[in-house]
Amino acid sequence: MTYRWLIIICGVMLAAGCGVPVDDAPRRVSAPPGPFAAPAAGTAPTSAGRVAEPFCFVRDDRLVRVVRPVDYLPDIATHLGQLLAGPAPADRDARLTSALTGTALQVGARLTGGIAEVEVAGAAEDSGRSDEILAFGQIVCTLTSRADVHAVSFRRDGQPLEVPRADGSLTTDPLGVADYRPLMAAR
Repeated sequence: MTYRWLIIICGVMLAAGCGVPVDDAPRRVSAPPGPFAAPAAGTAPTSAGRVAEPFCFVRDDRLVRVVRPVDYLPDIATHLGQLLAGPAPADRDARLTSALTGTALQVGARLTGGIAEVEVAGAAEDSGRSDEILAFGQIVCTLTSRADVHAVSFRRDGQPLEVPRADGSLTTDPLGVADYRPLMAAR
């Protein structure tokens, strides 16, 4: 029986010696060498504390993804409002345009269970640009570039709205980037 107690005491002493040492003050810990898994789209840090805000604009009838570094990713409605405002001067210098600017299209959005529900009010005026496929593609590709959005659905007056996919077919189903992939510019 004493042999059994000796084993138990040795086991307790070994377990007690396996703890984390206590320091009097905090100490720096270096990250282990990478490679690390890629961060989720739309939330990747771009520099100290910054995140990537994705947008899709148009160049030569193709959707082009650009990323702007921001301090925090805005809510869905604000992000969509920034897309509607059009390309920034640096983007315009890179020959990027928008199929959404210069229209009477008004939109609002909310996020429900990973699906961005976009409410469309008004209709596109004759602005010299008639390709609404690119316009809907810009919205879908911009919002689904965010880590918190998996698909986009469109509504008008609370009812599902038929919108075109890249192939011209109409749907009321939630859309993802795959529905507009044929329009994406090669990188």
